[in-house]
Amino acid sequence: MKHYTTYLFDLDGTLTDSKPGITNSILYALARLGLKEEDRTRLEKFIGPPLLESFMKYYGLDESRAREAVARYREYYGTRGIYESELYDGISDLLATLDAKGCRLILATSKASIYALRILEHFGIDGYFDSVFGSNFDLTRASKTEIIADILEEISPYSRDFCLMIGDHRDDVMGARENGVDSIAVTYGYGSAQELAELDPTYIAHCVGELSALLFIST
Repeated sequence: MKHYTTYLFDLDGTLTDSKPGITNSILYALARLGLKEEDRTRLEKFIGPPLLESFMKYYGLDESRAREAVARYREYYGTRGIYESELYDGISDLLATLDAKGCRLILATSKASIYALRILEHFGIDGYFDSVFGSNFDLTRASKTEIIADILEEISPYSRDFCLMIGDHRDDVMGARENGVDSIAVTYGYGSAQELAELDPTYIAHCVGELSALLFIST
């Protein structure tokens, strides 16, 4: 494994098990729009991609209704759902070790930046990150491709050859590839392990222990 100096971490499904808070928020939003969902497993598809896109894709909402759904989602998520999550075992130690080694850690998430920062602070891991890049509250800069591009622009002149994206969703792998960045796909999150493998990421980790081993070799 080659040497990297900058690590871009996804949040949901990579650092945190956030399914309860996200799915509860989606159910709340759907109910406020007069929609019902009996199968909570369907809602796991919302974890990772931009919310606006997911409401339109999975419930056939037009953009106006999808924006209303996002607003309703935030009513629940901003006060309750944001705290209905937990760090995966071993993540705090992993981040502390990378930080001690002098690595640059950057959060790269499609979640709104304001929420992402509050989550890092809640778990006491915000001090490990040099910066937080998420979507804007007005739903712009929502794709992982855009987010990674903005990160690379900020850290210039550091070479993208020494950057590594770590995430559990196809958007993480594709966003990295479209920006010329290597990636680790983690299969313990919410993405499909088969789909991730088919996307041919640079590396694959099936648990936090495997992820730690890869990252410590690369520093």
